[in-house]
Amino acid sequence: MSKDALYLKIAKSVTEQIKSDTLQFGDRLPSLRSAQKLYNVSLNTVKQAYMELESRSLVESRPKYGYFVSQTSQRKLALPSVAPMKQAERKNCPEDLIDKVFGTIDGTDVTQFALGIPGKSFLPLAKLKKSMINVIKRKNDSGTDYEPVQGNEHLRRESAKWAMVLEGKISEDDLVITSGAMNAVYTCLMAVTKPGDSVAVESPVYFGVLQAIKQLGLKVVEIPTHPVYGVDLEALKKVLPTLSACCFVTNFNNPLGFQMPDENKKELVRLITEYNVPLIEDDIYGNLYFGAERPKPCKFYDEAGLVMWIGSVSKTLAPGYRVGWVAPGKFKEKVIRQKLVQTVCSPSLYPDVIADFLEHGRYDHHLRMFRKKLYANYLQIQKSVSEYFPDNTKVSEPKGGFMLWLELDKKICTEDLYDEAMSQKITFAPGRMFSQYNQYQNCMRLNYALEWTDRVESDLEKLAKLVKKRI
Repeated sequence: MSKDALYLKIAKSVTEQIKSDTLQFGDRLPSLRSAQKLYNVSLNTVKQAYMELESRSLVESRPKYGYFVSQTSQRKLALPSVAPMKQAERKNCPEDLIDKVFGTIDGTDVTQFALGIPGKSFLPLAKLKKSMINVIKRKNDSGTDYEPVQGNEHLRRESAKWAMVLEGKISEDDLVITSGAMNAVYTCLMAVTKPGDSVAVESPVYFGVLQAIKQLGLKVVEIPTHPVYGVDLEALKKVLPTLSACCFVTNFNNPLGFQMPDENKKELVRLITEYNVPLIEDDIYGNLYFGAERPKPCKFYDEAGLVMWIGSVSKTLAPGYRVGWVAPGKFKEKVIRQKLVQTVCSPSLYPDVIADFLEHGRYDHHLRMFRKKLYANYLQIQKSVSEYFPDNTKVSEPKGGFMLWLELDKKICTEDLYDEAMSQKITFAPGRMFSQYNQYQNCMRLNYALEWTDRVESDLEKLAKLVKKRI
């Protein structure tokens, strides 16, 4: 039998096992060496077979862990719908709902599916404490001196090293330190817009971005967004001439979880360059990938300096430190000026702690462990949603990050459901928070970056029962 036929035969054998449920979603395939012995073929033939299965989305590779049966191979629930373009519908004011959900932020006896904050067990608390001690010992001023307006030089240098995905396109001089990613978004918006201007966002969109745009007296333009491919570029192209900026999360979007394909990113950068419209790219989830490598941001393809690339440690390391940064491209001086007006400079202590950790705390090791836990939780929550929620539930397919988007039966109002769930000490983010229009009322966002316990699974089952009761 030819080598080509051999690898296809192996791929077919594994495919049959997946179809017959012998191999199920999340199961690990035999290692390359084990499969080599099992099928009595060369290592290269096994690699070809596994690559063939991966190209069909039947399996996915996890660096250092091997190949696993992918969720798409046995997907039981449909993907969420793409919302149509809206421009004249009655506006929605979700602030009351946002305040209600954020009111649970310090709840100790609540299963916190609502807020995008990683659980303490995901964070390297002991190493951060060590970095804190190191910094305090070194500082003669106890952190009381002003920092340069552009931000802590040590942190800018270490952050630039961690921007390796950009292949050297970012240096410490290109970065401005901010008080977290949302402060960076707000500052970037102020630098490139004026009241009355229009800004494009995804739909659904993270409610923090929605609030920032509205607070600045800007108009929100919600672009239809696919749960796998991201922003509809054709729809965006039609409105680009009317826009002053775009604000997108292209890698592991919040709330849909998609990773925009590279070809789409290239086309997005081409379009904004053609129309000379800046793109504020929030890439805070970029390091939390489930695939083989960190996806590139749009910034990688930007030659005109129009992409304002934002990063932060709020989702990966220290949410409460409020440390972020932006590479604003050609708008650097405007961003620095805005920062000077708003805050004069960043606090000096926490940026030094993060810089010390990035230099000495084995951030790469921490991220590997973090991604491993996240992926395990993702498999758990996908399996639980498929098992407990109604069959007509639609669920997103994130490629990283820690958000899951559910679209429920149209009879369900998740805002009403929230109060009932909260009475049972379960929280989630109702869909109405993620749009300026009255839509997504039958949707919810779930955070799965929490310690997965029997109680968490039980509470997810309780939530599903509350949904079923309302149909």
